Amino acid sequence: MTLPQAASPAPDSDPDFPSPLRPELKGPLIRDPHLIFDPVAVQDSIRTAAMQSPDNGALRAEVVRILRAAQDAGRKEIATGFAEQPFAARPLTRAYTYLTDGIVRSALYVAGELLHPQPNPTSGQRIAVIAVGGYGRGEMAPFSDVDLLFLTPYKVTGWAESVIESMLYILWDLRLKIGHSTRTIRDCLRLGAEDSTICTAMLEQRFLAGDAELAEELDGRLKSDLFKGGERDFIEAKLAERDERHIKQGARYMVEPNVKEGKGGLRDLQSLYWIAKFIYGVQDVAELVPLGLFRPEEFDTFVQAEEFLWAVRAHLHLVTGRPSEKLTFDLQVEVAERMGYEDRAGRRGVEVFMQRYFLEATRVGDLTRIFLTKLEAAHVKSAPLLERIFRRRPKTRAGYTVVNNRLAVADDRKFLADKLNLLRIFEEALRTGMLIHPDAMRLVTANLHLIDEETRNDREAQRIFLDLLLKHGNPERALRRMNELGVLSAFIPEFQPIVAMMQFNMYHSYTVDEHTIQCIAQLAQIERGELIEELPVASSILKTGVNRKVLYVALLLHDIGKGREQDHSILGAQIARKVAPRLGLNKADSETVEWLVRYHLLMSDMAQKRDIADPRTVRGFAKAVGSVKRLDLLTVLTVCDIRGVGPTTWNNWKATLLRALHAETRRALETGLEDLSRANRGAEAKKALRKALADWSKADLKAETARHYDPYWQGLNLSTHVEFAGMLKRLEEGGDPGAVEIRLHPDEDRDATRACFAMADHPGIFARIAGALALAGANVVDARSYTTKDGFVTDAFWIQDAEGHPYEADRLPRLTQLIHKTLGGEVVARDALVSRDKVKKRERAFRVPTHITFDNEGSEIYTIIEVDTRDRPGLLYDLARAMAEANVYIANAVIATYGEQVVDTFYVKDMFGLKYHSQPKQRALEARLRKAIAAGVERAAS
Repeated sequence: MTLPQAASPAPDSDPDFPSPLRPELKGPLIRDPHLIFDPVAVQDSIRTAAMQSPDNGALRAEVVRILRAAQDAGRKEIATGFAEQPFAARPLTRAYTYLTDGIVRSALYVAGELLHPQPNPTSGQRIAVIAVGGYGRGEMAPFSDVDLLFLTPYKVTGWAESVIESMLYILWDLRLKIGHSTRTIRDCLRLGAEDSTICTAMLEQRFLAGDAELAEELDGRLKSDLFKGGERDFIEAKLAERDERHIKQGARYMVEPNVKEGKGGLRDLQSLYWIAKFIYGVQDVAELVPLGLFRPEEFDTFVQAEEFLWAVRAHLHLVTGRPSEKLTFDLQVEVAERMGYEDRAGRRGVEVFMQRYFLEATRVGDLTRIFLTKLEAAHVKSAPLLERIFRRRPKTRAGYTVVNNRLAVADDRKFLADKLNLLRIFEEALRTGMLIHPDAMRLVTANLHLIDEETRNDREAQRIFLDLLLKHGNPERALRRMNELGVLSAFIPEFQPIVAMMQFNMYHSYTVDEHTIQCIAQLAQIERGELIEELPVASSILKTGVNRKVLYVALLLHDIGKGREQDHSILGAQIARKVAPRLGLNKADSETVEWLVRYHLLMSDMAQKRDIADPRTVRGFAKAVGSVKRLDLLTVLTVCDIRGVGPTTWNNWKATLLRALHAETRRALETGLEDLSRANRGAEAKKALRKALADWSKADLKAETARHYDPYWQGLNLSTHVEFAGMLKRLEEGGDPGAVEIRLHPDEDRDATRACFAMADHPGIFARIAGALALAGANVVDARSYTTKDGFVTDAFWIQDAEGHPYEADRLPRLTQLIHKTLGGEVVARDALVSRDKVKKRERAFRVPTHITFDNEGSEIYTIIEVDTRDRPGLLYDLARAMAEANVYIANAVIATYGEQVVDTFYVKDMFGLKYHSQPKQRALEARLRKAIAAGVERAAS
């Protein structure tokens, strides 16, 4: 994809010297050519080495030394130039090509002229060295492969074999990654016809050195024999490769994209170039403009996207020192810094950089769509199979027509005469089920200025937009296309800042705008009845009936305040107060939308960061919600919000918590808050236990129900009560005061393994168990600790493996054994964690400030300590041990993980069974916890 540039002379040490080592210049380089590779100096050094070397082995070794020095010096110059001009991708790729050309030409010169000279070669003793693939195209990143074709006229002779072998050994000794093949012209034609990948490589062949006539003959035969005819097959092969690549790499908005192979990446641009070159014989993309395939501004977009993506790829290679193509989190930070992106207005520089990346990736998608449609219009690309089978022409409304089974505008002038047509076209596309023709998309994009304040406040415009959300059953399709074309931001200008905005964390899988559309897609799925089994509560709420307009608008606006210094929920609510009426909502509905946006995280936080078995948690949440109507709306919005975060975010654990909170809150709102007393819950739990243990004696049942305090009965479910009853009975019957009962069982309802521990109570038990589980690699998602009136402790932990799943049954015995060893003192958690409590390299770039809060209102009998900090394997153990050393009694621990961030919430009392009301006590405990976190961070980084 060489872009047209004026060639510049090579100011070598002797520009007129006809050196066979001199590379060809295709345009300006990032540094002076002679600084990157000086062919005259290198040739002089090689000739001197040839005169002084006693044999071929010594000569080859000296040549490798000379070329390595030239290579290192050239790479250093290029890197220096790129550091000064971090966006100068084209001069950089040309510079690496120039340097590599010099090295390859030198290797052939040494192999053919010095190591294996042939004074009188026959017609069969000829070689042409040809660059193919990306190297042939003249586009090289710092660690790109060097793909070479050794072309011979006939079967390879002994001389040619020796030359090729010596040349390859020199290049391998220089640690170049060489891809090579030795073929005749007939081989190239035959293999190219059989394999589209080889055909593509041949498409980009470029003569480097050797026999020029042989290379010219190949070029002519390729054009006449291989690249004539077969256009349709070639296009479909390239598009099939693209589709397969996109499935493998994921969506365009995945937050760790592959710059080369991902959707909207360099390979998509290269595919356009390959197809254009095969069909039209173009040498650079600029030639597509006079051919009518691109408009001048679209060509400019192509150049801009290509330059940016190549710059990112080159920085990736230079940062890692290898051909890295994936923009992982840690590399995003380094690349952003190298390219000069800085923190600003509540956003990190890396987030600004990634927003630019996703915008460019979107533009690549637009260009691909335009180009393929033009090919389709020329009857080159065949219509999709289903379209060929079912040729029924959809009936369109006046003003529209169908072109290649796509919705097109019949008359541009008439279409633009009514500004609302810029919205109506999306409604017509949903109504007919057709894709919008790219020419129509071009027309819309070029006239976004028509969507002005008058249009935004037009009643009919508001109706069209709300119908897109509510009427056709697949609003995400319209919203995604409107977003890509800029219509969504034109109609709702407040949406513009979050377009392609990346949230630099491990929790969110998508950009903010794509997350919003994913949430709406989830809501539409629930409405269509596709998730009844998976989401019974949300499905039943929608079936019963809620205000759909409020729900869809609230989801559309729930994250609209992100990217600013202010809390995005507060700012989003302020924005919603203005936007909702402008979308045609009445005052009551607008107020509900504003409330939902302001509190869209409330239910998720309550379910995941608080003990919902505590009556005061539910009571407080019920008061905040105020009505069943708002509870239902918030429940559905919360489910869609969590599920829209990423494909693996939703699980049974979160589903169980939200269902329980919804059920308890609904009950409280319908029957009265006083129904949530501990006594009521305790009586019900004891009654259920008696029924479950019907085979126990009355005396044993009385002892079991009398030994526990009230929180035990409300905090655990029946199956766990039964488990602990059996464990305590076994301990009593055993009579060993040091005995420990451990039982691990999968809890499928919660996507976790339940680990129950029963033993004689003594200080620090909770911390020791947390340490044992950390050593085992278990991730604690919830924990409950209760003491009995007769001196035992019953601790229940819900744990998951490193992948966030329950432990497989065959792993439980070993896990139990390791926990026994740790609790028995055979393994000291504090020492053993030194080597295991590490933060992965790709996760080190995240900044997670530590926040510690004390809440004495959220629970009747406990102080709630919330620790919001950076997650790591040994964190819970460190915090629990610090509290144990301060004589803090931990009753419950609720753990909520959001990627690299974790919120550990502890329900605690002091050693006298009292809350932490004293400010000095709170400050002292906070200091102790911060010290434990800091020590753990230092340990993890060592």
